Amino acid sequence: LPGGRRPYVRAPLPPRPPALRYDREEEALFLDEGRISPVPPGAWDFEVGGVRVLEQWFAARADEGEPGTLTAIRPAGWPQSWTSELLELITVLALLADVRDECRELTVTDEITTTELLEAGVLPVPGAARRPASVLDDREEGPEGQLALL
Repeated sequence: LPGGRRPYVRAPLPPRPPALRYDREEEALFLDEGRISPVPPGAWDFEVGGVRVLEQWFAARADEGEPGTLTAIRPAGWPQSWTSELLELITVLALLADVRDECRELTVTDEITTTELLEAGVLPVPGAARRPASVLDDREEGPEGQLALL
């Protein structure tokens, strides 16, 4: 983030943080006693479908799953990879929050028509594009006519 606003872990995150809390004045995200800052208010307030993204992200990792289901299988502690994901998510949400209002102001002045897509060769979609990709689509002949996968 510009201006030295990149979020960092300021206090170590506990092995199993029970709750997530945001302090708007300090621009800090607290995971129990763990602390990440700076977290811009735009990143904390960023919602999709009426759900705050950071709270949903945390809940997906911290909530205990139904016993006997796959969702109940969790790491014993808070993995380092989750901290890295959280820092990246905060950064992305902060950047998105900065441009969200500008994106709302964008308007489509000229719609693209089906005729234009046909003339450009975009439509119809070729059958090969509808099938899963395969290394066997293009045959590469090797010695003695053997198929060589490259």
